Amino acid sequence: MRRLFLAVCAAAAGLALGAGPALAAGPPTEFGTDWHDPVTAGPPVATPDTRSCTVTLADTEFRDYTPYKGTYLPPKACGDRWNKVVLRLDGAVAGRQYDRLGYLQVGGVEVLRTSTPEPSPEGISWHVEKDVTRYSATFRERQPVEMLIGNLVNETYTGVIKVKATLTFYAAEGRARPAQTPDKVLTLDSAHNAGTSYEGTLTTPRNSERIVAEVYATGSGGGCEEFWYLTVPDAAPYSCKAKDGPYREVQVSVDGKLAGIAAPFPTVWTGGWSNPFLWYVIPGPRAFDVRPLEYDLTPFAGQLNDGKPHRIAISVTGVPEGQSGWSTPTNVLVWQDAKAGSVTGALTAHTTGAPANTVAYEPGTEHALKADGGHSLTVAGYVDTSHGRVATTVTRKVAAASTHRWTDGESKDGLRARWTDDESVTVAGRGPAVTTSAHRVYSMDGEISIGSGDRLRTVMTMGDRSDSVTLRAGKSIDWSRLDDTYTGDAAYNQNVPREKRHAVGVSRERYRLLGPGACYDRTLATAQGELTEDSRSC
Repeated sequence: MRRLFLAVCAAAAGLALGAGPALAAGPPTEFGTDWHDPVTAGPPVATPDTRSCTVTLADTEFRDYTPYKGTYLPPKACGDRWNKVVLRLDGAVAGRQYDRLGYLQVGGVEVLRTSTPEPSPEGISWHVEKDVTRYSATFRERQPVEMLIGNLVNETYTGVIKVKATLTFYAAEGRARPAQTPDKVLTLDSAHNAGTSYEGTLTTPRNSERIVAEVYATGSGGGCEEFWYLTVPDAAPYSCKAKDGPYREVQVSVDGKLAGIAAPFPTVWTGGWSNPFLWYVIPGPRAFDVRPLEYDLTPFAGQLNDGKPHRIAISVTGVPEGQSGWSTPTNVLVWQDAKAGSVTGALTAHTTGAPANTVAYEPGTEHALKADGGHSLTVAGYVDTSHGRVATTVTRKVAAASTHRWTDGESKDGLRARWTDDESVTVAGRGPAVTTSAHRVYSMDGEISIGSGDRLRTVMTMGDRSDSVTLRAGKSIDWSRLDDTYTGDAAYNQNVPREKRHAVGVSRERYRLLGPGACYDRTLATAQGELTEDSRSC
């Protein structure tokens, strides 16, 4: 499949929204030279009805790999303690262009990792929206801005990517109270790539009482790690190789000790699986919003709070030695004890299960690779704060199971896979212990086949699901449920001029988000590039 994939490259993330898109009276029989602007079924960011101030971060075009650089100045008319901060990006591109990976940083803090849709000849526009309230500490000061959506424009790839990125600050007024946000947002100092890991140093404030790292992990760049879930051991005849097979796990270590594990999301960019016709209108889950993996490092706070720099390393298990293809920019969110100049503590428990990774290759007319992997980690520690001793225990277990089938020449290539990431964080202080548990499930069931006339067809189903619950003294005080499911089926004639592709394709997304007193349920459907359904059930 790699040979097919590399014929139609791909890249990374944000939350594209369709505000009241018009529905087609009847879809065309095949794709034309224009189609509906990209939309996703996810909800817009909820905002209060208070004063708002908008600041432009970037208004630019990307034609090459030169970053845009500017300066951010905090708004003056909305105070400096906000109820909500929303990042919005509006983009436009026309002609012919691959999907492209991009990032936006304010003060070195990664606030958005995004990819672009592939355009129609006549042009498309899209919208990305993200709640960035958690980065409020960064937004209170003048900061440098850097943004890049790496692009190539020439006689063949004509699409110039135009973007405008803004921050809108919603004042805390009346019932809209100031958001409870981290006191500092840090990045790693002296960060650099070291073999297959990304390393830097971190110096936290000496009164830190909660520390959370977030890693924007993406496999990208057009190589095999863009399709890491399809890699096979050397013995199997397939074009994407990895000695240990497809198992990937994103790890964070503190001073050489494993501190956190997570399962990466199997993002498919908008040119992925050799078929942009699948994604022209509805992208796959997270394709416009690369959400960071989060790691609660609070058990290490006592160790980190000594005022000295500590080595932080982010690595991806399973990547062949010396092979590039992963990006792991990292932010560290810190909550401080306002009534203490220093907070001491210690790591009290560290238990890691034996990593499991089994691959079984079955040769035949249809080759098959069955892979199973997993890992577990429990860490515990305490901090002595101005309000007493607080102990934190973090338990995480990740697992992956997949069956990859393909024929000689990879003219038929399919994967059925499921990843789970279970996490539990218990905080115990003077009052009843509070436990927050999350169960995340990612799934992929797709196949590419090439039939007569060099006609390529891709069928795909992807799922992004999570359930979380917070218990105090065993009683539920909060919960949420997310289910984002995408399905698509598209075909076109390869290696012919655009007008002879005779491309057809249908896609569908249902996004459900439930919580206490809240319900969001929206379904979108398309055919041949036209939006045929936009329905809501809540």
